[in-house]
Amino acid sequence: MAIGNGFAPSSDQQSEQTLEAAWAAGVRYFDTSPWYGLGLSERRFGHFLHNRAPDEYVLSTKVGRVLSATRTPPKTMWHAPSPFAYRYDYSAAGVRRSVEDSLQRLGVSQLDIVFVHDLAPSNGDIGERWPEYFEQAAKGAFPELTRLREEGLIKAWGMGVNDPEPALRCVAEADPDIFLLACQYSLLDHQRALHETFPKLAERGISVVVGSPLLAGYLAGRDRYLYAGSVPDWAPAKRTSVQAVCDRHGVDLRTAALQFANAPEVVSAIIPGARTPEQVRANAESLSVKIPADFWAELKRLGLIDEQAPLPAT
Repeated sequence: MAIGNGFAPSSDQQSEQTLEAAWAAGVRYFDTSPWYGLGLSERRFGHFLHNRAPDEYVLSTKVGRVLSATRTPPKTMWHAPSPFAYRYDYSAAGVRRSVEDSLQRLGVSQLDIVFVHDLAPSNGDIGERWPEYFEQAAKGAFPELTRLREEGLIKAWGMGVNDPEPALRCVAEADPDIFLLACQYSLLDHQRALHETFPKLAERGISVVVGSPLLAGYLAGRDRYLYAGSVPDWAPAKRTSVQAVCDRHGVDLRTAALQFANAPEVVSAIIPGARTPEQVRANAESLSVKIPADFWAELKRLGLIDEQAPLPAT
């Protein structure tokens, strides 16, 4: 998302340096989308990856919005996006076109994972109409992605959504492999995913990529909570309480948040995102820090994390 100029603009050079730093740190999973910067993120990722062998990394992108050239791009959250308009299309034909467009923007011959993107009630563009779009996806996108998997053009598919409801419906109606669940499992807010969503996915052998483990910067000290533009009323007090425990044990809040999100067995990856090489290196280093068991025990004792929440190895 950051590589597509989410929240703030980045230059091509800075984006390339950020991706180079990720590779140097050992990162081999990269997630993008046509939506991020209206194609900008995919083009930047493609420029970076085209000299790397496909079997050396895992690449995921998304479907659900089809781009078309325009001289007047719509107003979106992206800074200096590519000159494209977008329309929602979860049909079989729309999904196949989106995959083929992504392959061309990325300059690669195959995709490892494709996520059906933003088909959720929290997507302000579709809101209450999400069940209508879901029915289109159930008849079109889901079976088409299964065909693309059988053809070998993709290796796996699932949904990339910010709400649990569409993911749980997809499990009941289709044959997905993996989900990208953003805004649903973090140090501050994780009960529903822990007790409802994760167990149902694990029963089917479906793994989870946790998106927004830092709540779009809120657990790294920013006063920005995810993507709605406002901080929930309960969040400041809870972050302050968790920070106090961090201070008592000499633990960095961002480090604790990343390790917590990565701990459940069903989680195959976390994608905190990064705009700069420094952020990439800090995130990578956080996963090698040893956090004392007493820190996690105090969080549980104070009711700041769920009693049953899996914890990192100490």
